[in-house]
Amino acid sequence: QVQLVESGGGLVQAGGSLSLSCAASGRTFSSSAMGWFRQAPGKEREFVAAINWRGVGTYYADSVKGRFTISRDNAKNTVYLQMNSLAPEDTAVYYCAASRDRLYTTGTLFGSWGQGTQVTVSS
Repeated sequence: QVQLVESGGGLVQAGGSLSLSCAASGRTFSSSAMGWFRQAPGKEREFVAAINWRGVGTYYADSVKGRFTISRDNAKNTVYLQMNSLAPEDTAVYYCAASRDRLYTTGTLFGSWGQGTQVTVSS
């Protein structure tokens, strides 16, 4: 199983940017599809972005497409989420997750989760 630790959250004004990182431990990281999810207060957790094991395929929720970029560095066992043009509705706890699959599909199950990092966007 992969252990995940997110970092990089914080408070930012609307229109600003933040970069999240997720450091993974475990030998399976480089063969795992990775994802970012978020959960706002009073709402269910939702998919944000995912990336295949080699980083070639990336997938985004419509709400963040064109503003967020997911990437990974398998040599560093790290996955990133660059968030630009942030809006108050992006405020949430952001979670990193790892799958046992190499390729992401809408049916991919993510079995390992980080503890989350808070992102707050002020208007």
